Amino acid sequence: MVYAKRPFAGPEQVLEYVGRYTHRVAISNNRILDIEDGKVRYRWKDYRRGGQQKTMTLSADEFIRRFLIHVLPSGFQRIRYYGLLGNRYRAEKLAHCRDLIGMAKPEPVVEATDKDYRDRYEKLTGVSLCECPVCHLGRMVLFRALRPIERAPSIVDTS
Repeated sequence: MVYAKRPFAGPEQVLEYVGRYTHRVAISNNRILDIEDGKVRYRWKDYRRGGQQKTMTLSADEFIRRFLIHVLPSGFQRIRYYGLLGNRYRAEKLAHCRDLIGMAKPEPVVEATDKDYRDRYEKLTGVSLCECPVCHLGRMVLFRALRPIERAPSIVDTS
């Protein structure tokens, strides 16, 4: 059972607030300005004052205590999906939802299996691995393939 009530500032504010914590670390290195004499000085945003940048200085112990409040215990997940987005039956549930709203079925993406990694790399990046990296005119041609090593060479102790 979950008790949830309407947020005061609306759902956009809730998403903005939660989004700051779900996909980031508690504090990034570039926000830490100085560490000396057992004190940590860092930059923070005051969202109550329109996102104004402010500086705070804390003792190292208090800084670490506040940082560790944001670290999850071992074995906990930061985000967990339920319902339609739960992992076990996600594909089936989403397909059923598409049927219910009359959405056209997505066409399956069929990739040719005869393509090798060079073709996939070119498709993804737009850069050809077969093109000469120096002149960009010539084509790289395989003229000899080295066999993989059957077994690792033994290490000889020369001491």
